[in-house]
Amino acid sequence: MIYLLLSILASTLIFLIFKLFDRFKINTLQAIVFNYITACFCGFITSKNPLNTQEIIHTEWFFGALILGFLFISIFNVMAITSQRNGLSVASVATKMSVIIPVVFGIYMYNESTGFQKLSGILLALFAVYFVSIKKGAKFHFKNNLLLPLILFLGSGIIDTSIKYIETTYLKEGGIPLFSATIFFFAACIGIGILIVKMIRKEFIFNPQSILGGIALGIVNYASIYYLLKALNHENLESSAIFTINNVSIILFTSLIGLLLFKEKLSFKNWIGVGLAIISILLVTLA
Repeated sequence: MIYLLLSILASTLIFLIFKLFDRFKINTLQAIVFNYITACFCGFITSKNPLNTQEIIHTEWFFGALILGFLFISIFNVMAITSQRNGLSVASVATKMSVIIPVVFGIYMYNESTGFQKLSGILLALFAVYFVSIKKGAKFHFKNNLLLPLILFLGSGIIDTSIKYIETTYLKEGGIPLFSATIFFFAACIGIGILIVKMIRKEFIFNPQSILGGIALGIVNYASIYYLLKALNHENLESSAIFTINNVSIILFTSLIGLLLFKEKLSFKNWIGVGLAIISILLVTLA
């Protein structure tokens, strides 16, 4: 359970750092690239297995890591934009409402338990997501209110489901750091490629603050994935329970941080969502 808690705290910090990017005028794309470079080094440093490029290329999870690297940097950019435009709570909800995808996958693929209490908790979690995401007095814009959340929903759901599948099917003992580092390496390569294109087009202006912002983001980003994989590797916890508790807890924490630190206002319906989130966590945890 300690690994799940650490993953939740690290993921919450990701949203907080994204919010601070906007406040300190940090270039989001540049910081995200430095973030993946940092996360990649974290993975290689913490890996107990020696670095062997040929061995990595011939692993069964290599192409999965390549696809995840592309998804990571794409969804991270969308997440950053949503955090800055719509606030912490909306960004976290738009990302974490995708919990239904890995939960359904875990139940279908691994025959995980589907008791009444657990299903009730999962259903309440979805209602919690809806109520917390409602912004009082906000005007509807397709790009901000539907398109970005939809992209986050599908992208985050595919990422979580793929991570669970690869962890269960292909990862060997002690392979988590190297697998994580490889994902971040591909994400960094794609990000560097984008920056090079911008330089060629003369659209690139170096932002020094992005280095420190990227390093801070990279450390917590690596921690969030590393500890999530460690939690998924725990035999006593089912993935459907882990993803539900993880996602709803992040929604809860980011909403409270937005309220306390950034004075983001929560409506009565938002508070209902927070309450439902707490109940859903208890139901799934105690099932």
